[in-house]
Amino acid sequence: MVADTDTQGGGPWWKSAVVYQVYPRSFADADGDGVGDLAGLTGRLDHLAELGVDVVWLSPVYPSPGDDNGYDISDYQDIDPVFGDLAAFDRLLAAVHRRGMRLVMDLVVNHTSDEHPWFQESRDPDSPKRDWYWWRPPREGGEPNNWGSFFSGSAWAHDATSDAYYLHLFSPKQPDLNWENPDLREAVYAMMRWWLERGVDGFRMDVVNLISKDPRLPDGVLRGDGPYGDGSPHYICGPRIHDYLQEMHREVMARYPGRLLTVGEMPGVTVEQARLFTDPERAELDMVFQFEHVGLDHGRDKFDLRPLRLTDLKASLGRWQTGLADVGWNSLYWNNHDQPRVVSRFGDDGPRHRTRSAKMLATVLHLHRGTPYIYQGEELGMANAPLRTIEDFRDIESLNHYAQALRAGARPEDILPGLRAMGRDNARTPMQWDASPGAGFTTGTPWLPVNPDHTDVNATAARADPDSIYHHYRRLIALRHREPAVVHGDFTMLLPDDERIYAFTRRYGHTQLLVAGNFTGETVSVDMPEGWEGAELVLGNGPSAPAAPGRLVLVPWEARVHRQML
Repeated sequence: MVADTDTQGGGPWWKSAVVYQVYPRSFADADGDGVGDLAGLTGRLDHLAELGVDVVWLSPVYPSPGDDNGYDISDYQDIDPVFGDLAAFDRLLAAVHRRGMRLVMDLVVNHTSDEHPWFQESRDPDSPKRDWYWWRPPREGGEPNNWGSFFSGSAWAHDATSDAYYLHLFSPKQPDLNWENPDLREAVYAMMRWWLERGVDGFRMDVVNLISKDPRLPDGVLRGDGPYGDGSPHYICGPRIHDYLQEMHREVMARYPGRLLTVGEMPGVTVEQARLFTDPERAELDMVFQFEHVGLDHGRDKFDLRPLRLTDLKASLGRWQTGLADVGWNSLYWNNHDQPRVVSRFGDDGPRHRTRSAKMLATVLHLHRGTPYIYQGEELGMANAPLRTIEDFRDIESLNHYAQALRAGARPEDILPGLRAMGRDNARTPMQWDASPGAGFTTGTPWLPVNPDHTDVNATAARADPDSIYHHYRRLIALRHREPAVVHGDFTMLLPDDERIYAFTRRYGHTQLLVAGNFTGETVSVDMPEGWEGAELVLGNGPSAPAAPGRLVLVPWEARVHRQML
């Protein structure tokens, strides 16, 4: 096991750690049914150990009807048979620990499945669990308020049994839990302790800043000409969110001092709010996932595309670096199970520049201050899927958006480009282990087709090539583990108004690092920061352009990390 403190400079161990997210349905299939499972993941752990990661974050493997691919949970204390059973989970956990890594589970407690026994009991108006969910009578024959769902349509579903509505911010099969009820909260805490006693090392908490709602459930503001109001001011970082997280820490995490990692997914969170959530003195969370930087290429919604401006990206990430410099901690990510592949989104996924742009994006991200998160396949340069027609999509969010847009009069050819670029299926195509027909993911028919580029982009080829994206990620992780300036150094943005080069410095003690990445397909030359000529090149994705006196010259998609001693 890794130590409970950061061996470079003290403090929590997770400051110098790197986390790898596994989406189990798409990672490795051991039994040939086309769906990834725990045995498949266990058999592939050496890939992660050799990469050098410290933590495996496991997306949901609990029993689920699968309406939202496992984020609709029907039993918090078991394993869905498609993935295995609790014995298989225990074998996985032991194998992770033997390799010196930790395992973090996905905690989904803003909502359950409508097939969870808690919800089924709550449908009885006389049940003690009635108040474990947000049940309300009709208002003038319709929904209790005008809130819209994240997955399109109303956030309320009618239950004919009691002629009442229940709240679901996501799918109708994902009813929201009512955290106002103390019995519900204690049931959640008991479940969390059960997993921690089993040996789990922490939690990634799904949309955890939505668990506190304004109990009055007031109408949201109508925006545009849609029928539904924006209720987010009444449930994003709601009135009791800090009370709940502090109580959770007291009742659960404080019993395991120094051992755990907790990260909260928080759509809409601001820097100022994140300082509160991650201030160690407040005892809430270790870090949060914020969404500001992955919304910069959105228009009216995520499927309304607009080009990324590099100056916007620098302003956003720089603001978070500065805002959490003295209090709190950043999480660093480009990809996850809800985001399109970054090499297609912010890089160049063509055969000429894919490797260089993937390495550049990784270098820039990992050299920021915070804990980096790698999503499965990112270390191979996996790209967006070739999704041609709506029949190629599986994800509920994309399908609902398509149906709603058609009803509003849009044409398929106008809807599909946004779905292709931003749809969540892009992240969920099977892991590309080798060039075989099933990409080494399965011997059967995969639940989602493998990307045809797996014949060239796969783990077997990457591990055999010392200049691959995979080995570049290994070098990045090793640099974080051995160089305290990567973990603890301060952050200074350079060239904030340049639309081509992302550059910054990190300084810790007598060590200073200069990081620069070219976000274009052209060679770019800018003034070399003063005092950096001749500095040691620690890491790059070369080959580089010939040096020019007083100039920093970067070829297309080039990244460099220089070091000097002060």
